[in-house]
Amino acid sequence: MAKPFAADLGRNAANHVALSPVSFLRRAAETWPGKVAVRHGALAYTYAQFEARVRRLASALAARGIGHGDTVAMLAPNVPAMLEAHYAVPGLGAILNALNYRLDAKTIAFCLGHGGAKVLITDREFSPVVAKALALCERPPLVIDIDDPLAPEGKLLGELTYEALLEEGDPGFVLHGPGDEWDALSLLYTSGTTGDPKGVVYHHRGAYLNALGNALAFGLSAQSVYLWTLPMFHCNGWTYTWAVTAVGGTHVCLRKVDPALIFPALRLHRVTHLCGAPIVLNLLVHAPGEVKVRLDHVVEVATGGAAPPSAIIEAMERMGFRVTHLYGLTESYGPATLCAWQDDWDALDLEARARLMARQGVRYPTMEDLQVADPRTHEPVPRDGRAMGEVMLRGNTIMKGYLANPKATEAAFREGWYHTGDLAVWHPDGYIEVKDRSKDVIISGGENISSLEVEECLYRHPAVMEAAVVARPDDKWGETPCAFVTVKPGASETSAEAIIAFCRENLAHYKVPRTVVFGELPKTSTGKIQKFILREQAGKLP
Repeated sequence: MAKPFAADLGRNAANHVALSPVSFLRRAAETWPGKVAVRHGALAYTYAQFEARVRRLASALAARGIGHGDTVAMLAPNVPAMLEAHYAVPGLGAILNALNYRLDAKTIAFCLGHGGAKVLITDREFSPVVAKALALCERPPLVIDIDDPLAPEGKLLGELTYEALLEEGDPGFVLHGPGDEWDALSLLYTSGTTGDPKGVVYHHRGAYLNALGNALAFGLSAQSVYLWTLPMFHCNGWTYTWAVTAVGGTHVCLRKVDPALIFPALRLHRVTHLCGAPIVLNLLVHAPGEVKVRLDHVVEVATGGAAPPSAIIEAMERMGFRVTHLYGLTESYGPATLCAWQDDWDALDLEARARLMARQGVRYPTMEDLQVADPRTHEPVPRDGRAMGEVMLRGNTIMKGYLANPKATEAAFREGWYHTGDLAVWHPDGYIEVKDRSKDVIISGGENISSLEVEECLYRHPAVMEAAVVARPDDKWGETPCAFVTVKPGASETSAEAIIAFCRENLAHYKVPRTVVFGELPKTSTGKIQKFILREQAGKLP
């Protein structure tokens, strides 16, 4: 007998539309056309103006041949142009490659070439490093300059400015979006365990869902005012670039994370939500007294990266902030878990609550599954708060894979799980707590640093015979690179300062070791350096 629900009930234009976060902007402009959508200094754009600017950008890019499957790179701080590109570029079916402006010229050039960028939209503040990167490119992209009036002085490198580009565009241009929700939406580079970064590819479906997960988990609404203290280049701003628009909230742009700018913005704009790595929280807690502003309303703060010390959470709560701890990776569109609040925590004192809130928590509303398991057998570990296993994720908010790197993609997706490489325990209440990173990636100020990349640089120093780099706990940055170095016999005398100066010449500055320790490196009988011993030593350094 035929099953009635299988007959003549197929997909069609009326009942199936590809999910894409680009659609959030059209609804917001229709629903709140006169509401302020974006603030930047003294500038304010309504949702109707925001949408018109996005359509103009898409139209002008299309006129220059940008279409489905093409890559447009962005190198800019949290300015309106960066936010607008998050709609205009994927609205064309193209791929947005938001680059970390802290990278060195060689790495930027690699990303532009590897991602096949046809256009680079860049802020004039970063012209010196961009000029060097372009000189290294075999096929340099078309360069468009963001001539932001709030930017420091910087040379214009392109043939026209961003605002001039928008003038060419049509405000009625139709954003068709993706042909399929599985189409690539963005490309983001993350530090791996090799010298070259890996290109993480997002799809429209994942970005749409994770943005809605943010709205649910963080309590966003049409009354929300979101301050951009999190870089938009980092996991597309943890997909808050789309989440805030989805609910009709207001984006408040911020070029620089500075307490002297943040505190006045909190009061002036009645900011309700912000995100950032633990270093942002630390900056606010330890801001000079003359900078701090007493809050007369609660500000929700979401933080992730290296776990924030419970003392920082405690201090933030005393200042009027309410902290939500998140955990995730570039490969999971940013947040994948959150330390969801439990009602019975209300009865605990602040110190006890802060300790619970420092855990990574439970899976996001839009994350299908999570486990802490043995990485070989994939058997979940006991939920006893002691047994260690690898954090594994599964769901629609996991990347498509690594661009042009099938080997790394296959390794990441073993046995139908995304392997994070992070080691954690599973508590009896179902909350996870990350204890270590199996791949020795250092998270400093929310940025991933490959220890092997730093070691490779150290080995190029003429006086270095052996080197190992591990994370050293840091009150400000969460973690910083700590280098253990063995000097070559007979090598001319060197110093920690000289080693650090050498690294600064060859690495992005945030990757440079803050500490250098000289001596023999501990090894196993087979000659493998025992990094766990070095981590212990780094943690005990004064």
